[in-house]
Amino acid sequence: MRFHDNEELDVTVVGVASVGARVEVDGHEGVYGFIDQVKHPSWWDENIAPPLAGDKLHVCVLDPTREPYPRFSALPADIDTARRLRGEG
Repeated sequence: MRFHDNEELDVTVVGVASVGARVEVDGHEGVYGFIDQVKHPSWWDENIAPPLAGDKLHVCVLDPTREPYPRFSALPADIDTARRLRGEG
């Protein structure tokens, strides 16, 4: 699967580390991305739980070229920006 800048996806958290979360793209077994800790809402709001394995998230693609995994964001502001950049918001 090839990702595109500002694309929106549904993902499932499959691993969590101190720097962020590895996620699998729903409906695409074995296709992964990464959400840096600062790109998850819990980093900014203490009332939001940090990501846990099994959590379902809606994300946008920030950098499809990053290795080993493309970088995603679960921040509503980034998703809104992605929609505007695609001409949908």
